[in-house]
Amino acid sequence: MSEPLHRTGARLLVDQLLIQGVNHIFCVPGESYLGVIDALHDARAIKLVVNRHESGSTFMAEAYAKLTGQPGVAFVTRGPGATNGSIGIHTAFQDSTPMVVFIGQVGSDFTEREAFQEVDYRRMFGQMTKWVAQIDRADRVPEFVARAFQVATSGRPGPVVLALPEDMQTQTADAVDALCHQPVQGAPSDMQIAALRRALGQAQRPLVLLGGFGWTEAACENLRRWAEANHLPVACAFRFQDLFDNRHPNYVGDVGIGINPKLAQRVKDADLIVAIGPRLGEMTTSGYTLLEAPRPKQALIHIHQGMEELGRVYQPALAICSGMPQFASRLAMMMPIESPPWREATVQARAEYALWQGRPPVYAHSVPKLDLWQVVEKLREALPPDTIITNGAGNFSSWAHRFWRYTGLRTQLAPTAGSMGYGVPAAVAAKIVAPERTVVCFAGDGDFLMTGQELATAVQYQAAPIIIVFNNGMFGTIRMHQEREFPARVHGTQLANPHFALLAQAYGGAGFVVERTDEFAPALAQAIEHTHVKRTPALVELRCDPEVITPNATLSAIRATAQLQRP
Repeated sequence: MSEPLHRTGARLLVDQLLIQGVNHIFCVPGESYLGVIDALHDARAIKLVVNRHESGSTFMAEAYAKLTGQPGVAFVTRGPGATNGSIGIHTAFQDSTPMVVFIGQVGSDFTEREAFQEVDYRRMFGQMTKWVAQIDRADRVPEFVARAFQVATSGRPGPVVLALPEDMQTQTADAVDALCHQPVQGAPSDMQIAALRRALGQAQRPLVLLGGFGWTEAACENLRRWAEANHLPVACAFRFQDLFDNRHPNYVGDVGIGINPKLAQRVKDADLIVAIGPRLGEMTTSGYTLLEAPRPKQALIHIHQGMEELGRVYQPALAICSGMPQFASRLAMMMPIESPPWREATVQARAEYALWQGRPPVYAHSVPKLDLWQVVEKLREALPPDTIITNGAGNFSSWAHRFWRYTGLRTQLAPTAGSMGYGVPAAVAAKIVAPERTVVCFAGDGDFLMTGQELATAVQYQAAPIIIVFNNGMFGTIRMHQEREFPARVHGTQLANPHFALLAQAYGGAGFVVERTDEFAPALAQAIEHTHVKRTPALVELRCDPEVITPNATLSAIRATAQLQRP
């Protein structure tokens, strides 16, 4: 056993981060954790990425975790910094993403006085984290940090918050280092695997639904082998489309917002759903309508990392608490079903997916001068298969979800929590972590302006994503709902935007404006060349027709339908 070393609380903390395998930290500096910043000065094995807003820090840490499979780490200052960073913490919680966030705190001699920027983080973050604590003594730093990483990565992954009082950081203590955390996941029993195979053998219309965190390349490969051997149709849950190669003949589409109606019907008509990893939340179940709660009409086999998630909304016929690699390895060894009766249905479902990717119905009568479907087609032609696509929240993201083909694990970074502003920080983080890969962010105009300042971070660290901004001069999703609920009463959803291309140039990147379809391919080529040569971001501003609100409908059509339905 190692001997205790005499160190400050801040030095102890940084030493523990190194032991836990941390190599990137995303932060906005604050006086409340200056001691830690100083200790990081000598820890050159950790890359410190300084953001322009705390939401950028926590979004980047969350995206880092999704991309690497390792817990993301962020530091923010007390009070306003913690509040700004909370959006990324909430995203990590709903997306089941492992993350550890450290927050500076007032000194222990000032607590409970509503001191400057003082917040009780246990109360603030209690419902959106797996664990919240405060390290009041320097000698307990190894214990708390080890537990934080253990909790964040075990079972259903998620965020942990640790508060760091200023005086604790300068205290000295003799303490022994902790060991590196070891994530703990369940595994299926022989009886559960046998029961699953029996259920599959009795099914006529099964459907496999993938989702959640914790997948590895080996797990995805094992899942693919099992699906191929049994000729099973495979769908992916909302914003988990990179768990199965979308080009594969067994892939039949995504089950999320704007689902293919034919796929939605197949989910409803299935006699067996094998849900491997997803929480089966509101977005994946189309507002809890594809499956009935609490007892679905379909036989449901639900596999999830978190014991507390099984039976939470839907009572499964078979519940299996397991990590994804542990479960997928057992699937790969399972004896295939002989002559499965659903083989032709899988072929038909794939054909329906291919048709769904064709020219969308919104263009049935006229094609606008900027065809967004063609934009995605040009992106698919020009970019390598392992391109990472990021996005925040808004109707613009439907063009990526529906028409882009995600080729495999860690090619999609998107918030299932529906957080606006996620796409740009995620793209910058991806390019910092994997500079050799092409990274493209889909962002709406309102979405971009929430975190667009992280382009400054991209320039500072020579990260060069391509940002595609869909500029239609409004909060498009809210406007769509507004027309459905209160037709022709437009209020509060219009936007007066800057010149996005010039804004990108002001940050030190490149900017291009596209108003017609034939202008996009040349602009994209210039953007690609710029990112390769200059190693700074490139932004392509698409000046979109606001009428084209989704691939399926125009604003005018939505308004007209709503007016007809009003009493």
